[in-house]
Amino acid sequence: MNIGIEIGGTKLQIAIGYPETGKIETLFRFDVEKDKGATGILDKIEVTLNQLSQRPASIGVGFGGPINRKTGIIATSHQIGGWSGFDLKNWLLERYPLESLAIDNDANTAALGEAWFGAGRGFEQQFYVTLGSGVGGGMVVNKHLYHGNAPGEAEIGLLFLDKSGNTLESFCSGWALDAKIRAVISQLPADSILKRMIETSQTAEAKSLLPALQQGDHAALGIFQEYADNLAWGLSQVVHLFNPQVIVLGGGVSLLGSPLAAAVQQALPRYLAKVYQPGPVVRISELSEEVVLVGALCLLHQKNKGRNEQP
Repeated sequence: MNIGIEIGGTKLQIAIGYPETGKIETLFRFDVEKDKGATGILDKIEVTLNQLSQRPASIGVGFGGPINRKTGIIATSHQIGGWSGFDLKNWLLERYPLESLAIDNDANTAALGEAWFGAGRGFEQQFYVTLGSGVGGGMVVNKHLYHGNAPGEAEIGLLFLDKSGNTLESFCSGWALDAKIRAVISQLPADSILKRMIETSQTAEAKSLLPALQQGDHAALGIFQEYADNLAWGLSQVVHLFNPQVIVLGGGVSLLGSPLAAAVQQALPRYLAKVYQPGPVVRISELSEEVVLVGALCLLHQKNKGRNEQP
């Protein structure tokens, strides 16, 4: 039995699937209880795996933060406490007689999934950016992940956009977008479409942005355009460094869909040197909520069959 695991800042997902095809057969999803920290997530993983009809033979993991993929030791999590220095590899091996185990950063893992089975298919160079509780990145060249020195690489969210310490993550994470919307709606009139949607909704603020845009709300349009412009500004650094053929947008904010890809595509050339214009194609993730799980299965496929065998 092959297992893919996504350990994120807001959700934990565990799937039974097929490394050769990336197909998911059974999916378990849990909200992360932040106050329980790493221990709560580990307990949930153990309980779930122990309840399966078979013991797992192979496990691939995409972890939400910098991790040493060789040793399996986590550097840190920027969202959940208790992970710094934790040996995830040995924790799993002590509990399960695994034939294969592969661990990588969740954005890297998602990047591999999109390159093999998603929006990056057919491109030699793909950069993937996840826009969720944090902002992460992963670079794939000829269906293989680019890896730098431990503990990580392509952490675009940690990119400083000015000398004051403001990062791309502080502008473009889902939490940053929610905070921006909250700050704006407090100043809007009562008849604002965006304000009314948020006040009557039980969901995060960013989830109200697209329907407000579709109804022509001016405040929503301003927030959206500012967000897309900031993202394009950050992604221009990726283009100057790696010049990928395609940039794939994933994570919760990417659920804004094709309007977000189009807005970033339009804004990107403003921040590119002339020689790099018009820039790469910008696409929305095709694998959506399952992207890290599919990527975790891809990690296992590479581990089991060798780097030269591709789907």
